Amino acid sequence: MFYRDERLALFIDGANLYAAARALSFDIDYKLLRQEFVRRGKLLRAFYYTALLDTEEYSPIRPLVDWLQYNGFTMVTKPAREFTDSQGRRKIKGNMDIDLAVHAMETAAHVDHIVLFTGDGDYRPLVEALQRQGVRVSVCSTIRSQPPMIADDLRRQADNFIELDELRDVIGRPPRERNEDRTGYTVPPSSVDQGAPSRD
Repeated sequence: MFYRDERLALFIDGANLYAAARALSFDIDYKLLRQEFVRRGKLLRAFYYTALLDTEEYSPIRPLVDWLQYNGFTMVTKPAREFTDSQGRRKIKGNMDIDLAVHAMETAAHVDHIVLFTGDGDYRPLVEALQRQGVRVSVCSTIRSQPPMIADDLRRQADNFIELDELRDVIGRPPRERNEDRTGYTVPPSSVDQGAPSRD
């Protein structure tokens, strides 16, 4: 489903992709992920979306954000909101759906193929809108976890479904490296709830 001369853009729903990889028990090496899609086509942009909790002195996702910014990714962040639910529990929310959708629609005129890294069914109308503009859309998530991490209607709408587990050998980090590397690009995206792992 990939052609060497097509213009590509990647849109990564950070929390959702992290949740899918965690469900499959592997860490993503973002340098290898970018290299893989450079190999598959003419990669114009790789966007990564995540919310950050500004009230913390140190955010566990900050090293990842910094590393991605220095290594060819376009970072899109926003402050997460903190609130108390009806049971008095502290909750943190940071939804990036609208930001991703707007940027994808703006990018559509400049690319042939968009790869969306998410399983969130809320993106189905976005995929449909991109397709109406002549853009092919691949969705990367997994059906090999329990429960599956991708909404069925999103998978049906996409032109191509990429099983994340089949990329494990290409973009996964060896387990021995998890605690040895200090570059920061495998740091998990904290506990901020960004809508993942939503499949509805």
